[in-house]
Amino acid sequence: MRKLFFALLSLCLFSFYTCDDGDIITVEFDFDDTFSACGTNGLVFYKTKNDPSESLSIKIASITLADILEVGDDNMYENDFQLSATNTFNYRTYSNSTLPTSGLFCSDVPLSDIKIIKDIASTSGKVHIKTVLTEDDNDGIPAALEDINKNGDLTDDDTDGDGIPNYLDEDDDGDNVLTKNEKPDPNNDGDLSDALDTDGDSIPNYLDKDDDGDSILTRDEENQSADKNPANDISLNGIADYLNPEVATKVEATAYREHTIYQTYVVTLIVSNFDLQIISLDVFDFGALENSALSTSRKKTPAFN
Repeated sequence: MRKLFFALLSLCLFSFYTCDDGDIITVEFDFDDTFSACGTNGLVFYKTKNDPSESLSIKIASITLADILEVGDDNMYENDFQLSATNTFNYRTYSNSTLPTSGLFCSDVPLSDIKIIKDIASTSGKVHIKTVLTEDDNDGIPAALEDINKNGDLTDDDTDGDGIPNYLDEDDDGDNVLTKNEKPDPNNDGDLSDALDTDGDSIPNYLDKDDDGDSILTRDEENQSADKNPANDISLNGIADYLNPEVATKVEATAYREHTIYQTYVVTLIVSNFDLQIISLDVFDFGALENSALSTSRKKTPAFN
């Protein structure tokens, strides 16, 4: 939670303050570093707090959430919007002891039990919106450690040659066993030197196309059910065939399993050159958006090779 302190000058302009001209009053805004958003025809970005009940909000009439999540080839969206009579930056205080968690903004019918004491608006200034998309395979290996050739470029490391770089590939070696299930980091300490290596060939299972060293590719050891999952094929001694060198029966795979690539959007707002009298800053960091729509995924099934 960010505690912001602002100096207020000549606040006797507002009837709810008692002061002399030139007095300086310090007000603490104990708002979170995050904010919410709502709206379909335009967006309202807002944050609220209780004790006392206050809100900060920014209305941008010309955009939707889908617009600001439409990132370019660089996985980024950036745009500036001018504050105006329709795009406003507001600070409000309320008589209510607590504010509702939803419905305060963007409601078709205003909440009848919410009483606004003061509404101070800025109609000049600039709002900078920035969205950054991060994609990952959530396979238990930090993306930085999937730079196999150590050249600083994650996009050219593709162990199985399926067109999906390792940092986005749930199955780095293309054996139809998910990387996270091949124990790349057994004790979760970020050190991959102890990654499981069943056949002891110095190639960890998550990068090894033949995990048990029996000359049959792991993906071709589906002796019980051809469901693109060698882990559930067990013929002898309770050990999955792909990890059991005593089982070397080949059933050729014909396809890769579907991959999930996980996406996280981070949306931040910066307001500058505004005239909201209660905030004596030239630039105000509004924080980062909290919204379940910012965590999503996409699917991809690579061409079999």
